[in-house]
Amino acid sequence: MEELLFLTLIFLLLSFVFNKRKTLLGVKMGLKMFMNLLPPFVTVLIILSFVLALLPGELLEKLLGADSGITGFFIAAGLGSVALIPGFISYPLAAVLLKNGVSYPVISVFITTLMMVGIVTLPIEKNFFGWRVAIIRNVLSFIGALIIGACMALIWGLL
Repeated sequence: MEELLFLTLIFLLLSFVFNKRKTLLGVKMGLKMFMNLLPPFVTVLIILSFVLALLPGELLEKLLGADSGITGFFIAAGLGSVALIPGFISYPLAAVLLKNGVSYPVISVFITTLMMVGIVTLPIEKNFFGWRVAIIRNVLSFIGALIIGACMALIWGLL
C-alpha cells in the first residue's frame, strides 16, 4: 500500500511539473469524485457494522462459513440479488465478511450476484429490454453466480 501511495505522489509531482493547470484540475476533479463516493461508502459500513454487532459471529459463520454448503450459497445469492450496493463498496465489504468467518466461495457468490443480478432494479431494466430479456438475464446471472461459487469451492477444496 505504501508503494502505491509513493508512486502516486511521484506521478502527481511529475504531472505538476509538466502542466500545473491540468494537474490541479485533475486533483480537484478527483477530490470531488471522492467526496461523492464517501457518503454511500460510510453509510454501508455503518449499516454493516450494526449488522455484524447484532449478529453473533457463530451465526454468521454457521450461515455463510466454509461449512454452510449450498445453503450459504443461496443466502449469499439472495442477499446479493436484492442489495443495492455500489461496486466500489463490495470489496471492502467482502474483506469485513471474510474477517468475520465468511468463506471465499460464499463471498464470490455474494459479489457476483451483487454486480450481476438486480431484483430491485428489475423494473427499470424491464423498461429498456422488456420483461423477458430482463428476467432471463437475471436468472442466468444468478445461476452463473452459483456456478462461480462452486468453482471457488473446488479451488478451496470445500467440495
